[in-house]
Amino acid sequence: MIRVFWSKLLVFLEMIKFEHSVFALPFAYAGLFLASNGLPSMRHFFWVTIAMVSFRTLSMALNRVIDKQIDTANPRTQARALPQGHLSESFVWIVILLSWIIFAVSAYKLNALCLVLSVIPILLTIVYPFMKRFSFMSHFVLGLILGIAPYGAWIAVREGFSLIPTALTLGVMFWVAGFDMIYALQDMKFDRLQGLHSFPAKFGEAKTLLATRVLHGLSVLCWAVAGLGGGLGIIFWVGMGIVFLFLVREHWIIRSYGKAKMNEAFFGMNAIVSVVLFIAVGLDVII
Repeated sequence: MIRVFWSKLLVFLEMIKFEHSVFALPFAYAGLFLASNGLPSMRHFFWVTIAMVSFRTLSMALNRVIDKQIDTANPRTQARALPQGHLSESFVWIVILLSWIIFAVSAYKLNALCLVLSVIPILLTIVYPFMKRFSFMSHFVLGLILGIAPYGAWIAVREGFSLIPTALTLGVMFWVAGFDMIYALQDMKFDRLQGLHSFPAKFGEAKTLLATRVLHGLSVLCWAVAGLGGGLGIIFWVGMGIVFLFLVREHWIIRSYGKAKMNEAFFGMNAIVSVVLFIAVGLDVII
């Protein structure tokens, strides 16, 4: 029994790409360190981490369940656990329910405002899988879902609103929307055949790549505004320079190699961007 559950859990974690938590979690920590103006308390650090991991698990699992038919028809995603029958929908729904409970408890443990506002990311994650069926703005909804992370962490500490986390959130939203559009280039033909409204399906590859460059430029600008608002110093700005270079490299890889090096451009470069930005913020506020 334990062996069967463990094997299903491993399949589930692979299905939701658990390792991709590296995209959002560092930004939550960046918001946490900025709000704390240094090292956060262990209580805040623990419950923010639990909230992030449980919410991402819920969000990815819900997306996989709702998109099961699309994933089954798409040659790129046919090998996923649900289309192949490696996991049952009932098992995934149970995990979704448990993840929601853990997320709600973690929000409650942080403060009352976090609990009240926790409904917003839940609603967004319900809406997101359906967006691609009628609007190319789905990329921005995904960006906003991840972008809430630093704001949620800020509210966990400060119990209020500010320009600093707003700028962080907008930066993450533009950044995620941009790299999600790049990733969606793989499915451009499929989306058009199925009547799905991704940005590449509507506007084509050339306009998509142009839009992603603009979006990533906006993300750097927003993060710079957050740094100025937070009074961050040289360590942060060196980190921002590194972030900028890796974003440039991401676009160079796509322009030079196209889909052949999609994983390096999508996962490698963007994982580095989020981690470097968090390290730059963390070190700056501590030192």
